[in-house]
Amino acid sequence: MVVGVAGYYGFKNAGDEAILEAIARELKARGHQVLALSGDPKQTAKEHGIRAAHRLNPLALLQADLWLLGGGGLLQDATSSLSLLYYLSVLRTARFFRRRVVVFNQSLGPLTPWGEKQVKRALRGVPIILRDQDSWEYAKNLGLSPALGADPALLLTPPPVKREEDLVLVIPRAGVDQEALTNLYITANHLVHEGRRVLVLLLQPGYDDEVIEIFRLHRVEKTADPRRVLYLAAQAGYVISMRLHGLILAAAAGTPFAALSYDPKVAAFAKETGAYYQELPGDPIKLSKAAMYGRYPDWEKVAALKERARQSFDLALGEASLVKKTHGRGSSGS
Repeated sequence: MVVGVAGYYGFKNAGDEAILEAIARELKARGHQVLALSGDPKQTAKEHGIRAAHRLNPLALLQADLWLLGGGGLLQDATSSLSLLYYLSVLRTARFFRRRVVVFNQSLGPLTPWGEKQVKRALRGVPIILRDQDSWEYAKNLGLSPALGADPALLLTPPPVKREEDLVLVIPRAGVDQEALTNLYITANHLVHEGRRVLVLLLQPGYDDEVIEIFRLHRVEKTADPRRVLYLAAQAGYVISMRLHGLILAAAAGTPFAALSYDPKVAAFAKETGAYYQELPGDPIKLSKAAMYGRYPDWEKVAALKERARQSFDLALGEASLVKKTHGRGSSGS
């Protein structure tokens, strides 16, 4: 079967590329062909070893039997209403072409009242798998009937690399309040003062470049390659991240982490894994102490999320009809 994947791919964002890498690996392991919609089809095909078509080509939707919308945070209009309309139009067009569509391991929101109406209308009758408990509860409140999955990037396997306990990855994000970035910079300074080595890692080169000046006194690396991020996460002794996939790839690598949450999806992941987190603008003293004194997530909850991610493929592909849809907190084991 040819399975299409639609998301924010081909834009040099390591988090979204990690999602696509994980989805492609899992689908290929199950014997399926993969076709991704991308802003840079040639690069996507080369990096992930799959077929790719331009995301603005609606006829590409005819080339797959099943379309997975996601994963990621596509169902929100905080970025722009046009972004939400684009992804809902992909869903509607695929359905018009009589292709099966599954909303796959999405987070839901933030949405304006207008956005809520658009989502409710477009998702009526569509199978929905959401990646976190908060999104699941939000969807239920909107009258939708979601299942509970998890972010596919949790299934990526870290490379064999020696862990360096004194190395702390600090992952900022552009586009947030200046005070929050300053507090994260102060956190990095505290860690260096306490004898830690700090690497500031930017997961979206170009977009995140504006924060380089703030962290100019620290070593900075930029990469959109999820394999490189996973390598560094496995090598580090601790990860402090504003970006969601800084946390998710740390969890995949078995590296303890803490979050500085700029978005509900970041807080949602921290809560579901039992990890330490702060809302913006953050407290640099407490955040640095989380790394120094080993504030760990609950690894049993992380393992439960990985199992939810695996089962979400069974649900989406219809390969295991007896797999129970995981509804609610009690049955998720998280």
